[in-house]
Amino acid sequence: QARLEESGGGLVQAGGSLRLSCKASSPNPLSTYAMGWFRQAPGKEREFVAAITWSGGTTKYSDSVKGRFTISRDNDKNLMFLQMNSLKPEDTAVYYCNAEEAYALVLKGIGGYWGRGTQVTVSS
Repeated sequence: QARLEESGGGLVQAGGSLRLSCKASSPNPLSTYAMGWFRQAPGKEREFVAAITWSGGTTKYSDSVKGRFTISRDNDKNLMFLQMNSLKPEDTAVYYCNAEEAYALVLKGIGGYWGRGTQVTVSS
């Protein structure tokens, strides 16, 4: 069973940057899974942020982060990243990584494997 652990969250001023990492420990190679990032702000439902296919060849972003965030992965090291630039207070949330066998399922964000999340707080 895959286990995911996020890191890299913290407190940053608006306009700043953070880089989140998701480390996978699994009996199966992470390279066989599509992966994604989701976030949940207080009082709101969890929402899709970005997704990437197992090869890294295809990515997708929510409209709210497009052009500011970049998702990437290093299958050799079982790592996935989210580079977040030009951060805004509305980006404040707990960020979760997700791994699924199918890219289409990552986009739905309703199953697969999840980490426990890392807090990102953007001050104005």
